Amino acid sequence: MMTTRHDFRSDTVTQPDAGMRAAMASAPVGDDVYGEDETVAALEAKVAELTGKPEGVFVPSGTQSNLIALMSHCGRGDEFIAGQDAHSYKYEGGGAAVLGSIQPQPIENAPDGSLPLDKIEAAIKPDDIHFARTRLLALENTIGGKVLPQSYVGDAVALARRRGLATHLDGARIANAAVASNRSVRELAEGFDSVSVCLSKGLGAPVGSVLVGDADFIGKARRLRKMLGGGMRQAGIIAAAGLYALEHNVARLAEDHARARRLAEGLARYEALRVEMPQTNIVFVTADGSVAKGFADHMAGAGILVSGRYGQQRWVTHKDIGDEAIEAALDTVGKFFASL
Repeated sequence: MMTTRHDFRSDTVTQPDAGMRAAMASAPVGDDVYGEDETVAALEAKVAELTGKPEGVFVPSGTQSNLIALMSHCGRGDEFIAGQDAHSYKYEGGGAAVLGSIQPQPIENAPDGSLPLDKIEAAIKPDDIHFARTRLLALENTIGGKVLPQSYVGDAVALARRRGLATHLDGARIANAAVASNRSVRELAEGFDSVSVCLSKGLGAPVGSVLVGDADFIGKARRLRKMLGGGMRQAGIIAAAGLYALEHNVARLAEDHARARRLAEGLARYEALRVEMPQTNIVFVTADGSVAKGFADHMAGAGILVSGRYGQQRWVTHKDIGDEAIEAALDTVGKFFASL
C-alpha cells in the first residue's frame, strides 16, 4: 500500500488538531431539531454576524447548503443563473434539477471567474409562458481559487436587483477571499440575499456549512433542511469544531496562500509544466503530454498526492501542509525532471 507523505488533493483532507478536538469534546449539546443545541446556535449566530446577515442555519455540507439556497429562492419550473464552472452547477450532482425541479442557466466564466454582465442580462428570460422563470443569480467566491473583483460583484448584484432577481453567494472559501483581498467577510457578502459558508475546506473543521440570510429565508431553509434529511440532533459536537475554526484558522489562511505561491513558482521552473499563478491556496498545473503520465505516477509513487488526470493537476495548500511539505514536493518534482 502506498504511503502518503503529503496530501495536496484538497483542503478538505485536514485533520482536527488537539485544540479543536478538545473543543468538540467539551461542547454543550442538545437536540438541534428542537432548537435546543446551544453550540449550534452559537455557530449560526457567529456566521450570521461575520456575514452581516440576520440569521443562519447549520447544515451537514456545502452541497446541501447550496441546494437549500436554490430551493428556497426558486420553485418548480424556475431558473437560476450560474457559471459553467460553478460548484452549484457542475459539482453537486445536478441536485437543483433532480430534487428542486429548478433549471440551471449556465454562463461561461470569464478568465477572472466572473460572469460577464452582458451575458447575465441576455440570459434573463422575458415574462413568457415558453420560458422558465429566471429567479436567481448565483455567484461563487473564491471560484477556482480566484477572488472575484469586488467592483464587479457590486455591479452584478445591482444588475440582479434591477431585473428583480434574488442573489446567492457560494462562499465555500469566502474566508480565503477575505484574507487574500484584505477585506472583511461582511464586505464580500454585502448585497447578497443568502450566503453559504463552508467550515470544512480551508478552515479545517471536519464537517459542516452555515447558510445565512434573513428570517423568512432561513425559515424556508430549515424546513428544506429537514426535507433533505439534514436535521441533526446533538450536533454541537461538530458545531464546536466550526466555532474553533472561525476563531483560530482564518488569519492563518495567509500562510496557505504564501505556500501556494512558493509551490507555483517552484513548479513553473520546468518548461513541461504550465502553471497558473494562484491568488489563494489553489494551484492549477498542466503537464505536457510527453511527461504527464510519468510525472503523475512519479509523484504518487513518492507519496505526494495531487488531484487531477490527463495532465491537468490541482494542488491545494492547507493547514496540514507546512514548509517542509512544499520543499519535499518540489524536491520530488526536481528528481523526476532530472531523471529524464
